[in-house]
Amino acid sequence: MQLIVLASGRGSRLKKLTKKIPKCLIKVRKKPIIDYISKNFIKFNQTIILTGYKSGLINKKFPELKKIKNKKYKSTNMVYSLFCAKKYIKQDLIISYSDIIFDHRIITKMIKIKKSHIPLNKNWLTLWKKRMNEKKINDDAEDLLINKNKILSIGNKICDKRPKLQFMGLIKLKYQDFIKLYKFFKKLNDTKIDMTSFLNCALKYKIISLSYFKTSRYWYEIDNVNDKIVAEKYLRK
Repeated sequence: MQLIVLASGRGSRLKKLTKKIPKCLIKVRKKPIIDYISKNFIKFNQTIILTGYKSGLINKKFPELKKIKNKKYKSTNMVYSLFCAKKYIKQDLIISYSDIIFDHRIITKMIKIKKSHIPLNKNWLTLWKKRMNEKKINDDAEDLLINKNKILSIGNKICDKRPKLQFMGLIKLKYQDFIKLYKFFKKLNDTKIDMTSFLNCALKYKIISLSYFKTSRYWYEIDNVNDKIVAEKYLRK
């Protein structure tokens, strides 16, 4: 199994913190975000890091790993970055955003599940209330519909009732499903589509099926300076 870490973005909402380094190298408790993810590398046959902004710093940090640079990182999005690795994907894979900190046991469980799926966080609202004002939560979080252990839709705007679960930036894909998504992406011809919108389109048109499991294990997303402060305050030592 392969691990894909999407680390091409700058993270402009972190302002001066990413002036000289990519988002994944921002330190939380004196440790780069990606170092919290790297403890999982040993669990995989291969780890591939998708780079872009300040890619040389990631290359220097992980000289032993395969790195692929999204040369169009300024004008594209995560989905485009993911498929830059298409010719190197030969097995089932787990995809991880590079701006998240999470309990490593989540990855361990994902590896054991054979189907294409995503873990969903049960405690997301508690975290969001620490990250932002109550009024902003519905604008920042994403809606999610599930039924009979299947994801029906993901990434839409929350219009009324808040979902009980939230996407965490982790995805497992069977190799065959990865290829289906690649072909679908080429047909869409939208290099700026974001990940949840892309997955939502794929579900809508029945390109693939996604199952899920619920987890209450810790998870932090670092989108801005306040997120960094929250993670540093509440992250388990």
